[in-house]
Amino acid sequence: MGQPESASGRVGRSQIVAWALWDCGSTGLNAIVATFVFSVYLTSSVGVGIAGDTTPASWLGRAGALAGLTVALLAPLVGVWVESPHRRRVALSVLTGLAVTLTCAMFVVRDRPSYFWAGLVLLGATAACGDLASVPYNAMLRQLSTPATAGRISGLGWASGYLGNVLLLMLIYVGFISGSGSGPDAVRGLLRLPLHDGLYVRAAMLAAAVWLAVLALPLLLGAHRLPGSTEVYQPTSMLGGYRKLWNEISAEWRRDRNLVYFLGASALFRDGLSALFAFGAVLGVNAYGITQASVLIFGVVASVVAAIGAVLGGSIDHRIGSKPVIVVSLVAIVTVTLTLMVLSGSVAFWACGLLLALFIGPSQSSARALLLHMVKDGREGVAFGLYTMTGRAVAFAAPWLFSVFVDGFGAVRAGLGGIALVLIAGLLAMLAVRVPPRHSAALEQA
Repeated sequence: MGQPESASGRVGRSQIVAWALWDCGSTGLNAIVATFVFSVYLTSSVGVGIAGDTTPASWLGRAGALAGLTVALLAPLVGVWVESPHRRRVALSVLTGLAVTLTCAMFVVRDRPSYFWAGLVLLGATAACGDLASVPYNAMLRQLSTPATAGRISGLGWASGYLGNVLLLMLIYVGFISGSGSGPDAVRGLLRLPLHDGLYVRAAMLAAAVWLAVLALPLLLGAHRLPGSTEVYQPTSMLGGYRKLWNEISAEWRRDRNLVYFLGASALFRDGLSALFAFGAVLGVNAYGITQASVLIFGVVASVVAAIGAVLGGSIDHRIGSKPVIVVSLVAIVTVTLTLMVLSGSVAFWACGLLLALFIGPSQSSARALLLHMVKDGREGVAFGLYTMTGRAVAFAAPWLFSVFVDGFGAVRAGLGGIALVLIAGLLAMLAVRVPPRHSAALEQA
């Protein structure tokens, strides 16, 4: 059986694996830093007792908003700059290195209110670096695939990311977090790290940083050997990137408004999917009776289910196309979300939560593959920059509607209605997107 091909030439399976490993490392790091460990440490321990009436959780939301604004401003510029395959490697190396360094710096954040602000800055900066790194990383998919294979390879990347969540969550939980009790002599994990001054969490951040560094190295060291890496593009200065970006957007609007429509639709439903992740633990603990330890276990199981869903979705995407996979997944997600809103108890949370995870993987994976299918060759850097920027541009919608529904109905579970509203808007917009036949796209790019 021959080697797989990309639009630029032959691709070794080891190169595809190296590409997927970066996703494994990056997604695992994000789960530890932004979702399960460091953010919880900041809001429930370090930030307790800070001056003022604003809660630590509210400050965390503001830090996330600032990070999102930074990404919205810089992602298009990075996208223009990484049109050259060589620059993709440089940008990915720099941003990955920054994410690793900033995560290591979290070790200095002790369990004292005076360290809360430093922790917020580090968390926000790490999140921004991770999001910006996804621009050159996603653009590399063009070098590894053809329109016919993009769905499967993209699905492999998403599955690798979910498996990274599972493995790193288990490693951190068993080695650093498990255990109970308090007091000056309390310890956590198999490593028996002291609870005092948050050392067990701070050490876990070092482990997470090493995780990303090790898994990113194969891609960073081998990116220059990917097909098309020697292609020469007209140089574009960083300061001239926005001018060129505006010209690209104007030209794309005149040439193919359908791509712009897809960017808007995907921004909406991706915001809804992100909100399900962001508020899942809050809902489980406050509305469905799940303990904090059980939520962590749920995160592990849900990551496994999402990985299976991403692989299955990639295979189906290869046969029937990306848009049907996205539409069916969104219909299922909206249905399950609304069903969960009227149910109660931990069993309902586990059953509906795992169903959501099963469909979230394919919807995310196929969205990335569909963008690659719709964009013209040589323009993937700009397209993925816009993909990230549009997602960040509406990132306030689902969290805001979540809070509006919670306040309006006086129940935490009512927030699911706000998230569902955003998902429905994205689904309806997605139905209006026209997708060119795959053989037509392949002929255009030949």
